[in-house]
Amino acid sequence: MKKLDLVLASQSPRRKELMEVIGLPFRIEVADIDETMDLNGDLVEEIKLLAYRKAKVIADKSQNSVVVGADTIVVYENKVLGKPKNNEDAFEMLRLLSGKTHKVLTGVSIINCGDVKMYCSISDVTFNELSDVEIQKYIETKEPMDKAGAYGIQGFGGCFVREIKGDYYTIMGLPLSLVYQELMTIFS
Repeated sequence: MKKLDLVLASQSPRRKELMEVIGLPFRIEVADIDETMDLNGDLVEEIKLLAYRKAKVIADKSQNSVVVGADTIVVYENKVLGKPKNNEDAFEMLRLLSGKTHKVLTGVSIINCGDVKMYCSISDVTFNELSDVEIQKYIETKEPMDKAGAYGIQGFGGCFVREIKGDYYTIMGLPLSLVYQELMTIFS
C-alpha cells in the first residue's frame, strides 16, 4: 500500500502554522472554489460544507491523500462577519463587536481516501469596550484586513479579547486538538 500524503487545502498562514505544530509532514494545495454560503441556512452545516468543498476539490485530484479543509466565520446575532472589504467595513465590524460576545465557527473536513469526516468547532469571544481611536489605530496596522470579523486573536487583536469560552485555536482558524486527534487515528 502506498504511503498516504497529508494535504492542507488552505492558503491561510495561520492554518499552516497550526498544522506544523502537529508534526506530520504535509503540503499545501489551495482549493480554488466559490466560497459562497447560504447565510440564511444553518451556519454550522454551511461552514462544515464549505470546509468539505475545499477538501473535496483537492482530494479529487490527489490519490492516496488525506486532505484537511477548513474555513472560519465570525457570527454576531446571526449575522456573518467576513473579511472586511475596506477600512470602513473593518471599523463597522469592530464597533459592532465592541463590548459584546460573538461566536467563531470553524468548519473542518478531513477526507481520507474517500472517507469523509466533517466537524464544526464553536467558541464564544467577548470583546472589551473599544474606543474609536483604538479601532482606528488597529486598522492602521492592516492586521484586520484579511481576517473574518476584522481581527486576529493571535496578533494585536488579542488585546481586545476579555474572555473566551471554547477552543482558542478555533478562533485562529483550525481546532488543533480535534484535527490532531483525527490525524493520529489515521497516521499512527
